[in-house]
Amino acid sequence: MIDWSRHNRQSDWTKINACVVGLGVAGFAAADALIEVGAKVTVIDNGNGERQKEHGTVLEILGAQIYLDYKGEIPANTNLLVVSPGVRPNAEIINEAQKKNIEIWGEFELAWRLRPLDFPAPWLCVTGTNGKTTTSMMLSSILTAAGLRAPAVGNIGDSLVSAVMDPIPADVFAIEVGAPQLPFVRSMSPHSAVVLNLAQDHLDFFGGYENYSNTKAKVYTNVQKAAIYNVQDATTEKMVQDADVIEGARAVGFTLGIPGLSMLGVVEDFLVDRAFVEERQTHAQELCSVDDIQPNAPHNVANALAAAALARSYGVDATHVRDGLRSFVPAPHRIATVGEFNGITYIDDSKATNCHAAQMSLKAYDNVVWIAGGQAKGQDFADLIKQNSKNIRAAVLLGADKELIANTLRTVAPNIPFKVIETTDEQAMTEVVVAASEFAKPGDTVLLAPGCASWDMFKDYKARGNAFAEAVIKTQGKK
Repeated sequence: MIDWSRHNRQSDWTKINACVVGLGVAGFAAADALIEVGAKVTVIDNGNGERQKEHGTVLEILGAQIYLDYKGEIPANTNLLVVSPGVRPNAEIINEAQKKNIEIWGEFELAWRLRPLDFPAPWLCVTGTNGKTTTSMMLSSILTAAGLRAPAVGNIGDSLVSAVMDPIPADVFAIEVGAPQLPFVRSMSPHSAVVLNLAQDHLDFFGGYENYSNTKAKVYTNVQKAAIYNVQDATTEKMVQDADVIEGARAVGFTLGIPGLSMLGVVEDFLVDRAFVEERQTHAQELCSVDDIQPNAPHNVANALAAAALARSYGVDATHVRDGLRSFVPAPHRIATVGEFNGITYIDDSKATNCHAAQMSLKAYDNVVWIAGGQAKGQDFADLIKQNSKNIRAAVLLGADKELIANTLRTVAPNIPFKVIETTDEQAMTEVVVAASEFAKPGDTVLLAPGCASWDMFKDYKARGNAFAEAVIKTQGKK
């Protein structure tokens, strides 16, 4: 019998018959690593695309068995099932493994087990409904400014499994944690972790908000140093209160207001720390100016506070927090200015793939022509529209669930004019931008913050953002 509770990088893996489900980035990295440590590996994928074939060919050469377009049961003799993030927690293959008492690990659990024991780089984990990528990249920038090798990995950049197997060890990892990576973690013990915020998202994947919330909360389990929460989001604080952390771990809040004890916050346009200073009862450490953060929209300042809290929990000096935030370059399609034409500013926030992200974006601007739509993932847009009805001048809707948003506008804010774009091919975004520009007046912002996933019409949110930028330049740049 294999003692799964003690299995690590230096254990005997030759007795493990691993079945890896999925041949994407995470699945490929998992299979490759398992082969390297000596496990017998079978990989199954219900797809049969070019990426699966390419990855499968490489893994077959390394010794794995590959089954594409797979619809059968778990292969015989499997004693470990490693599931990619795209596999739903209630998927048939998961239920089958549980009935057969097969050990189930996700990508992060496998990565934790494969850490090199002689120098296991600490994990600083970032999750939440929105802001994960930006905060993880800010954190990596701060840690790098402190002279540390600290890549941003996980749900961004390299697979976490690939990162821990890298022969050149990191000093510390800035890890973006997506909710689908958390259902099957068991022994993971981060140095520190943050849940930035929580709102409806992935409801179709998890079968409801409660399951989604409970899964996010797992990031705090076994936290060693600091469980960091958003003071403005009571759900995240409750998660920390309920978390089973390592004895001695602290609860640390971040807020856009004046910080209380054991918090980071904002005082007179400066980010300050009252959590990781010796005399925090009476003093705060200045970290940087709000102007050091670009763009300095409120939700991005909150991201910076969260990143600073994680870095400070790891012992990074205040000057390195400032330098890291000053040198940080935002990822594309996150409140990115495409240009200003005829007095109208065009903003690409295609990464706003749910209502909460769209809400943060809409709050940052006055007099908005809002471009929305795509795959709604089971969300309700009523609250979003109610809260922003005064600053939405008009809306342009596209994509699979455009009528859902249109009906909500008719019901909740009948005074807001809107146009529905029926086109679904490459011309759609051109029509969207032309319609939005006709609604807009000088001084307005045309804002692509769809509140929806992009897969109904585009390869991903990046392709959607690129199409928007191209349409803006094509239709407005020549005027």
